Amino acid sequence: MSTLPPPVRVLQAAELQQVLNTNPADCVLLQITSAELFDQVRLPGAQLVTPAELVDGTPPATGKLPSLARLQALFGRLGVDPATASDKTIVVFDDEGGGWAGRMGWTLDVVGITQWVYLDGGMHGWQAAGLGFESGAPASRDPSAVSLTLDTSPIAEMADVMASLDDPQQVVWDVRSHEEYIGTRQAAQRVGHIPGAVNLDWLHLKDPQTQMLPDDLQALLTHLGIADKRIITHCQTHHRSGLSYMVGRILGLDIRAYHGSWSEWGNHPETPIELPQGDA
Repeated sequence: MSTLPPPVRVLQAAELQQVLNTNPADCVLLQITSAELFDQVRLPGAQLVTPAELVDGTPPATGKLPSLARLQALFGRLGVDPATASDKTIVVFDDEGGGWAGRMGWTLDVVGITQWVYLDGGMHGWQAAGLGFESGAPASRDPSAVSLTLDTSPIAEMADVMASLDDPQQVVWDVRSHEEYIGTRQAAQRVGHIPGAVNLDWLHLKDPQTQMLPDDLQALLTHLGIADKRIITHCQTHHRSGLSYMVGRILGLDIRAYHGSWSEWGNHPETPIELPQGDA
């Protein structure tokens, strides 16, 4: 069994402000939002990553990891190189309570940068702390050449999910809505869920008012019976499961993300599917 990376750190807004006041040059702030929002409001010194830059976009499994060339262009634009990233504090955040931030964190793990940090509550947490934003056109910077080597250990493919179905030490964590899970809401050719998958909607992993992480994450996952197992998490396109993946990393769990998610599984004609009435 491979050694797990150290758990992801969670910073509160005031703590991040202190880090920025102490070593601003050593801190990389990655804001995963739309470009329109970034131009209107962003954390001081933040760099933009749009959600589209984190996904392949090819139907039906639009949420799969982008090509190596696209990832190298992204990290080159950001000036983030795995060879020197250990000298930086890389902070991920968004405006929705962690879905896209977690997807960015998963991408960082895939390129070998495992010591990233999450700003709790993202932009909502920053605003609630009374801290200021920037707006307008950001300062331009020249892209750098970055050579990436991908680590597939955070990635679950369809074959990995299939292999997990008969393994009692593994569990699939489905963070779609309950309606998607039981098949009353359709978002693919076929409805239902992966056999044996445990459902906990991603909305339960963040406070609906503050977008902050709840205090009982460990208890939630222990109650589900998945905290002591090897976890594969998914949603529809590995956006919502960005948050569940990040929660697993924060808690130091053995977790991977099925980046094909239900858009791949539910659109495949031969994958096993479970419904409340039985197998489909």
